[in-house]
Amino acid sequence: MITEKEIIDKALEIGFVDAGFTTAEPFESHREFLRERREEYAWAEKVGLALMDGTDPKTVLPGAKAIIVLLDCYCRESFPHFLEGNFGRCYLDDDRITKDGLALRIKSFRSYLRDNGIDSKVPFNLPHRVAAARAGMGTFGKNCLFYARRAARQSSWVLPITVVVDREFTPGESSVQMGCPDWCRNACVAACPTRALKGNGTIDPRKCISYMTYFGKEITPRELREPMGMYVYGCDVCQNVCPRNRPWLSQELPPNRRVEAKAANFDLRALLHMDRGYFSARVWPHMFYMSPDDIWKWKMNVARVMGNSHDESYVPDLVRAFNENEDERVRGMAAWALGRIGSGRAMDGLRAFLPSSSGLVREEIEAALSGAAEIQ
Repeated sequence: MITEKEIIDKALEIGFVDAGFTTAEPFESHREFLRERREEYAWAEKVGLALMDGTDPKTVLPGAKAIIVLLDCYCRESFPHFLEGNFGRCYLDDDRITKDGLALRIKSFRSYLRDNGIDSKVPFNLPHRVAAARAGMGTFGKNCLFYARRAARQSSWVLPITVVVDREFTPGESSVQMGCPDWCRNACVAACPTRALKGNGTIDPRKCISYMTYFGKEITPRELREPMGMYVYGCDVCQNVCPRNRPWLSQELPPNRRVEAKAANFDLRALLHMDRGYFSARVWPHMFYMSPDDIWKWKMNVARVMGNSHDESYVPDLVRAFNENEDERVRGMAAWALGRIGSGRAMDGLRAFLPSSSGLVREEIEAALSGAAEIQ
């Protein structure tokens, strides 16, 4: 019968940075947390995440007796600078669709367990960060992220993966607690542009930039567009400013060649004008939260980022996007972005659009023209 040490050694051999164990007991405190915050997390149930079901490992594997937690570091290599400025790092080498990276390592680990007579499941909805802390592998930050205790220089650039198994193992000593030093002065809370972080270790996910870039069906609220800054998909603001992450970020990392090879696909102009075929082949396989049916949201996000860049060279692209898209959310954001840039060419474009526009689009054009006039 394999031991805990042998399992940990195998996980490290495969490429994970740490591994630990906890029981298959239900996550009662997390279940209560979700009940208390039902309004803030209702969206998760609507999109099929089934977070409440995930609080009981036996809904995943009826014979569950333990949980093995694998820890992966998704920032072991550096990414092109413009990508890190526009996309959350955890998405830049995501293989949940292509299944040619992390998925292969998980598969290898499960094969090892199976060869040793252990059945396993890897659920998507089990509270993996809480499981990792319950296994004693790290603590939480005020940004609600998990910080490793033995790996990645104790940073938050880690992804816990839960493997529910039908064999008992000795659980680690729980470390479910806040690990932030007093002297950090709530850096992450102060830096969160949309005030999603509440300062008490909780977050309103509906205000989180990451959430807003890939969930929701309406045009981004006007008061949040400027605070969302240059992020098209995801966000790393609270991690970038965190003192606990400085040891990891201060080192020189080798380049990620996989990401470098696809970097051109994520050029802002290419994304703004992409068609369904381009999106399905080059974008969705790597950043999958929005399906091909939601290509409008990608374009809306890109238009917002172009506006926040204050780069006048984007004006022809925004004018083109306004003319070539029928979706009023994309056209409305293109108008906002032109107003944000505020140059003479941008204003000429807005005035040309006004006579034939109505509804939401007309409101955005009028607001953009008015806002630009106030600045001037």
